Amino acid sequence: MDRRAYETQMMRNKKTVELIHEGRFAAEVEIELHYSDESWSPTMSGADALKLEAVREALRSGDVREAAKHGRIFEMTPVAAE
Repeated sequence: MDRRAYETQMMRNKKTVELIHEGRFAAEVEIELHYSDESWSPTMSGADALKLEAVREALRSGDVREAAKHGRIFEMTPVAAE
């Protein structure tokens, strides 16, 4: 098989940060996107999707400690415009 043809069929992975905002909290969660030549690219693993959902649910219920197991958590503070 030609090396170039093999390389174009390989799946490429890229780590990225997904931002989740719930109420007064936000989270940065690292996930891995999988790029391929298929029409549904990029995709993420089922485990990463479950991790994002777990963080979203933890933030929604106010469980910052649980959400922090999966990423960096921020508390958002409103700023009054003058």
